Amino acid sequence: MVAGEASGDLLAGLLLGGIHTRWPDAHTAGIGGPRMQQHGFQVWWPSDKLAVRGYFEVLRHYREIAGIRRELAERLMAERPDAFIGVDAPDFNLDLETQLRRSGVKTIQFVCPSIWAWRPGRVKKIAQAADRVLCLFPFEPEILARTGIAASYVGHPLADAIPLVPPRSASRASLGLGDHETVVAVLPGSRRSEIQYIAPAFLQACGKLAASRPDLRFVLPVAPGLRPLLEPLVAQHAAELPLQLLDGDSHTALAACDVTLIASGTATLEAALFKRPMVIGYRMHPLTWQLMKRMRMQPWVGLPNILSGEFVVPELVQEDATPDALAAAVLGWLDAPARRDTLVARFNELHERLRQDTASKASDAIAQVLAR
Repeated sequence: MVAGEASGDLLAGLLLGGIHTRWPDAHTAGIGGPRMQQHGFQVWWPSDKLAVRGYFEVLRHYREIAGIRRELAERLMAERPDAFIGVDAPDFNLDLETQLRRSGVKTIQFVCPSIWAWRPGRVKKIAQAADRVLCLFPFEPEILARTGIAASYVGHPLADAIPLVPPRSASRASLGLGDHETVVAVLPGSRRSEIQYIAPAFLQACGKLAASRPDLRFVLPVAPGLRPLLEPLVAQHAAELPLQLLDGDSHTALAACDVTLIASGTATLEAALFKRPMVIGYRMHPLTWQLMKRMRMQPWVGLPNILSGEFVVPELVQEDATPDALAAAVLGWLDAPARRDTLVARFNELHERLRQDTASKASDAIAQVLAR
């Protein structure tokens, strides 16, 4: 298996629970993180080696990443596993899967690349790479079927893992927060490039929020390995804020908060499943943004909006993601309880649609591939 970055490690950890339930003696190894290790996964390389986003950011790490993929491919073709499962990370996994599949190894891609949002031409690469794609969203198998790609809708494992009613009081108690305090969760991303481009604007926005509402409390979950990068930014932009840094623990932060200021990515879906109002912000290298902007197929970047087919939560991207605009959008949620209630109802419906016992359905689909 290969899972890149914190979100891939989270999804793969949930999938491994189903794999070991069906095959208790299964041996799993490859690229992964701490959540996968909890299920006995043998880490050959840590998942944060692949935690790079953006064309120009990847160039700086290309030689190391390409070397890891080459060495991993050689090892897997020598050891001949029963199956290879690529967990998200399509830029790394699809080329690797293509190579392994040609050599006779059965390949499964867990998480359909977002060809419905951007880079639709990548569907041809998926057809070459994967014996089967395990889809998180219900509309994806039909899109893949048009190109003859075998796919199964397995739901989203986070919808099974996150309770329908979030444990707000218990989460606040564990963080030392009172039930009547107003809490903002700040999630600037889990990649180094995201901390570099997004965290300063988010922290400055928190400063403006605190100046407007001195009673606000802030919690910021820090992805593994990113504290040395984030702490100097906090000292520079938010030294006087009532800001609590957490080691990971993003689910506790989301369950505890009233609203979240959050980077686009899997975390936005987690926030929706926790039924939390959010402001989605994102910044990247300017040249990367110019390239990606031309390949967009939808007006939305955040998963809650994509799955809803409309802007149910605000998105502020690139030049629009200023500290003033981010702070104003957060205040917009805090000052509109009726709007928050409407959003919670929408997110409850979304949660029910994605709740499919993913671990069981995914292991069934994997068994079908192995039986071929």
